[in-house]
Amino acid sequence: MTTLLVIAKEPRPGRVKTRLTPPFSPEEAAQLAEASLADTLHAVAAAPASRRVLVLDGSPGPWLPPGFEVVPQCAGGLDERLADAFAHCPGPALLIGMDTPQVTPELLTVDFADCDACLGPAEDGGFWALGLADPDPALLRGVPMSTPVTGPLQRERLVAAGLRVRDLPALRDVDVAADARAVAALAPHGRFAARLARCAPVARR
Repeated sequence: MTTLLVIAKEPRPGRVKTRLTPPFSPEEAAQLAEASLADTLHAVAAAPASRRVLVLDGSPGPWLPPGFEVVPQCAGGLDERLADAFAHCPGPALLIGMDTPQVTPELLTVDFADCDACLGPAEDGGFWALGLADPDPALLRGVPMSTPVTGPLQRERLVAAGLRVRDLPALRDVDVAADARAVAALAPHGRFAARLARCAPVARR
């Protein structure tokens, strides 16, 4: 069975979701980040997995459900941190971030019977999920991260390594206020949507 990895930052004001300010305050942006992370972790908790691991920059808080191992992120760029997360997985693993609170347990239920890797593209050009049947950190190191072509470049790296790649559905990351509204509409009963509704007067400015 697959290890599910979530790479995340502790939701502290001024350190997370800074592109949401404005219209939101740093405190509100952190509250939205916490709600997004909580929704993500609860989806992971409900998906089948051999292990559930939170790869965290910071310290865990009350938003962390039971059943997760917590390991610190290594130093370095995002490619190095993603690579290091996979390095600790001896078998199949699927890694996601904290920016897609609309994710469901069904989307996270993957197997590698007919592929060696799976990639979930993000609408901004990145990717929201990466799964590897045989995790090899070298598949991530050196891939430019946080660019409009990160997803395609990562896919090219996998294909160039001779891997059979299955594409997962595209999802929208929460980066700016318009993303927050769109994603909340996709998961109206989640923690993220509820938190956004409490910030709605600010979001309409």
